[in-house]
Amino acid sequence: MPFPVEIADARGRSIRLDEPPRRIVSLVPSQTELLAHLGLHEATVGLTRFCVRPEGWKDEKEIVGGTKNVRVEKVEALRPDLVLANREENTRDVVEAIDAFAPVFVTDVKSVPDAAAMIRAVGRLTGRPGEADALADRLDRRFDALTGDLTGATPIPVAYLIWQGPYMTVGGDTIIHDVMRRAGFENVFAARTRYPEVTPAEIAAAGARAVLLPDEPFPFDADAAAELRDTLPDSVPTRLVNGQLFSWYGPRLAEAPPYLRRLRDSLPDAS
Repeated sequence: MPFPVEIADARGRSIRLDEPPRRIVSLVPSQTELLAHLGLHEATVGLTRFCVRPEGWKDEKEIVGGTKNVRVEKVEALRPDLVLANREENTRDVVEAIDAFAPVFVTDVKSVPDAAAMIRAVGRLTGRPGEADALADRLDRRFDALTGDLTGATPIPVAYLIWQGPYMTVGGDTIIHDVMRRAGFENVFAARTRYPEVTPAEIAAAGARAVLLPDEPFPFDADAAAELRDTLPDSVPTRLVNGQLFSWYGPRLAEAPPYLRRLRDSLPDAS
């Protein structure tokens, strides 16, 4: 795709690049992994401490803080010609501070189609449209096949928790909810928004037939699962799951459908 390129971000702000970026800073783990998939190892100069994929990049790139506590002065010192941020994962004050010295492309991914659109947009901004389109097409095909295979199946009511102390779940306006829905699960807290607090009594009352416990952002393990199970009816099992395959919206999401199908088939109410 020829440059210049001009694309509006999630804020409606137009980002124009006259040439492919050579110094990219990513403030979003999913999008850091996307940069690697697009072959932008040399062009990526900075990332957060939560950008754990691909392995090795944290040892090679400048760490600019966490997703919520970005060190703006470190970003500026890298002289970036493109910064990738996300409306949910990064704070407005950080994004606006970086706006003063670098182009910031802010994403807002709440569904699988949003993820595909984000991948295509980042591909165009970075001069990798072919690679990005191939990944987005694969993502679309695999989720279309998953939902097609489940046509006529009864969705399994589940709760998906992201935190303990207090317990927190996911509402209907999140990427995790959309992934669950496409994988044949019914989010029993779909009527809520974002990440509300819930109690075990509310989980049971909502009709959950299982509780999914990811390994991130809270690292649920067997002990945490047992603690929760002690507060739930015997008919509501817990299941430890791979959180990245529900919530990372870069190349990892394209690998999720086979895992999601196996997970669904393993639950007692699968049909």
